[in-house]
Amino acid sequence: MKFFDEAKIEVIAGDGGNGAATFRREKYVPKGGPSGGDGGRGGGIWAIADRNLNTLIDFRYTRIFRAERGENGMSADCYGHGGEDLVLRMPVGTVISDLETGEPIADLDCDGKRALIAQGGKGGLGNIHFKSSINRAPKQCTPGTPGERRDLKLELKVLADVGLLGLPNAGKSTFIRAVSSARPKVADYPFTTLHPNLGVVRVDTSRSFVVADIPGLIEGAAEGAGLGHQFLRHLQRTRLLLHIVDIAPFDPGADPVHDARAILDELKKYDAGLYDKPRWLVANKIDLLPEGERAARLAALVEGYGPVDRHFAISAINGAGCRELTFAIMEHIDREKEERRSGFSPSSAAAVGLKPDLQGMESSDETED
Repeated sequence: MKFFDEAKIEVIAGDGGNGAATFRREKYVPKGGPSGGDGGRGGGIWAIADRNLNTLIDFRYTRIFRAERGENGMSADCYGHGGEDLVLRMPVGTVISDLETGEPIADLDCDGKRALIAQGGKGGLGNIHFKSSINRAPKQCTPGTPGERRDLKLELKVLADVGLLGLPNAGKSTFIRAVSSARPKVADYPFTTLHPNLGVVRVDTSRSFVVADIPGLIEGAAEGAGLGHQFLRHLQRTRLLLHIVDIAPFDPGADPVHDARAILDELKKYDAGLYDKPRWLVANKIDLLPEGERAARLAALVEGYGPVDRHFAISAINGAGCRELTFAIMEHIDREKEERRSGFSPSSAAAVGLKPDLQGMESSDETED
């Protein structure tokens, strides 16, 4: 099934029912008073996050959603029935915004979260509300108000702890296959990954994290080269980015340092906040280098890459170094969760002039043969 992560829809909430202007006309009730009931409220439109959905395909072909109108008021003091609410189920991670203004409306970031995206109209008042000592037979009533009508944009941002970043054929899909049960397509040509893939990495029986693999970036993505920036939104919720670099490219003219810096430039053009996320450098395909050259190649890559929290050397094809990397990721995620619970983080420490504890964040250049 094709992966749909964007959609534009129109939602129309139900109008409120009109109030009634009626009078009692019964035997043995001379000069009966007003008896017009209120109109029912219009149905609203709700969005709810459903973990059983993973794309927005349901909203690519059905684009207009309309809730039920409220029933008009009736005689004998009878109120109209309210319109039924309409519930739209969307994947967890869907961001809903106004299409015209771009104003965010809801972020369905956890399963079962609900958000009202279109308010139903109010029912009109019947003439029973207008009677008074000087107006015994009111003929006034009010119409129901129209329901809210909005054009919305839906964007799916997958929920993952770790995001994989890199050029096509850097080994991102091979890495996610090596550390999880996910089975994305792997081939010896670029752009084999055409949509994001998620994999659950289980470190032990009680600890795990989710990795997101997105299609590779290339230089010029901001101008639409390759698949452009269209999938980078899926990395915005992650806690950590792994920049996977092919340290042993088959093309003798390729420069891993230049390629890595080009990806960083594209990341900065797209979103400065994404660029500032914690990011680790992962040199892949270390097995293709002679043992005597590995340390020098890795040192040159790290030096040319620039400031980075940590770096690792792995071979995703045979699993060398992957286990150590996954344990380091799990420790980083656990530490970040603990800092959030305690309200302390390195960024908050810097804001108040404290020196954060960077123990355990030094670079690692160990490789496994």
